[in-house]
Amino acid sequence: MTASTRRPIATLTKAVLGLAFAGLAVASLAADKVKIGFVSTLSGPSSALGVDIRDAFMLYVKMNGGKLGGLPAEVLISDDQFKPDVARQLFERNVKRDKVDFMTGVVFSNIMLAALPEAIDNKVIYVSPNAAPSPMAGKECNPWFFAVSWPNDAYHEAAGAFANQRDLKSVYLVAPNYQAGKDSLAGFKRTFKGKVLGENYTKLGQLDYAAELAEIRAAKPQVLYIFLPGGMGINFIKQFVSSGLGKETMLLLPGFSADQDVIGPVGPAMAGLFNTAHWSPDFANAANQKFVAEFRKEYKRTPTLYASQGYDDAQLIDATIRATKGNLADKDALRRAMRTAKFDSVRGPFKFNTNQYPVQNYYVRTVGSDGQGGLINKSFNDPILRDHGDAYVQECKMPK
Repeated sequence: MTASTRRPIATLTKAVLGLAFAGLAVASLAADKVKIGFVSTLSGPSSALGVDIRDAFMLYVKMNGGKLGGLPAEVLISDDQFKPDVARQLFERNVKRDKVDFMTGVVFSNIMLAALPEAIDNKVIYVSPNAAPSPMAGKECNPWFFAVSWPNDAYHEAAGAFANQRDLKSVYLVAPNYQAGKDSLAGFKRTFKGKVLGENYTKLGQLDYAAELAEIRAAKPQVLYIFLPGGMGINFIKQFVSSGLGKETMLLLPGFSADQDVIGPVGPAMAGLFNTAHWSPDFANAANQKFVAEFRKEYKRTPTLYASQGYDDAQLIDATIRATKGNLADKDALRRAMRTAKFDSVRGPFKFNTNQYPVQNYYVRTVGSDGQGGLINKSFNDPILRDHGDAYVQECKMPK
């Protein structure tokens, strides 16, 4: 064999080796696992909310063989104890010591806002399964923050629209005195066309509402609208029913104040109450039917709105990792992939707005019989708000 015939073989050999090494380099970009910091309220009167988010998130991981995006998933779960300073410390530990790839889990806006800088300052994506305060939908939007739930105002905007549809002319408003409470009543007032007879911002975590109920009775509104999540709502509704105010005033609720975690403790008095939500356990899409069935099988209870959001939270992270082929080192690529990630949401159609908050439908639900001696939410077919975003997106200057 002459030198002239050997050169192509040598050249070909180098080319093949080059391709092989290139393939190894691409393959090496994929991480060997994904680490997720999950901080939520898992103790105290409001713990049911965080527990449902956690249980649904972990259910999705279990259903996928312990993996997200094809990678083994290590989920570091911790309890913020309903305390902002504790949440901040846990975020710092997860981000700086544990080197997590994503953070998630927080229920309440005040707790999330206290802890969030630990994630975004270190370019760790935070996926919110619940808290979605209005400032972060607008001027304070951030490329490292995604809300998989709904903008703080949205349920309440839907409730205001429903009150208009029912031709209700006067309302009294009650919410806790923190960011989500303020957002909620602002949302209701944004769409409601009647008169606001009074609004009361109660202490966060308050459980006795005798004084507030006396003020409501004196005001004589046609409709009472409350934003009181968790144990706050359970106690308020029980006291409202006991007061007899329901004979004079219609009680209208956001979905989480009429959810399964509230229906159980309050009991038959919940029957017939209206509430607004972006999801309902009776949605007929295949993804939701599978989720509800698997959740009931695993935990022996019907999932709540919080659970639906925890499940979609895990689905979003799963889809994002798959889209980047497991490359967790390229943070900007992860962020871009999350913006357009495709997954079968249990709520039906889902997409992010330019501020990384959802654009989705909102429905009216009513509490009725589940056919087995219990109560469950049942949704009206037509959305009260369709393809609804938020009022703040134009203020968001989101970097690419």
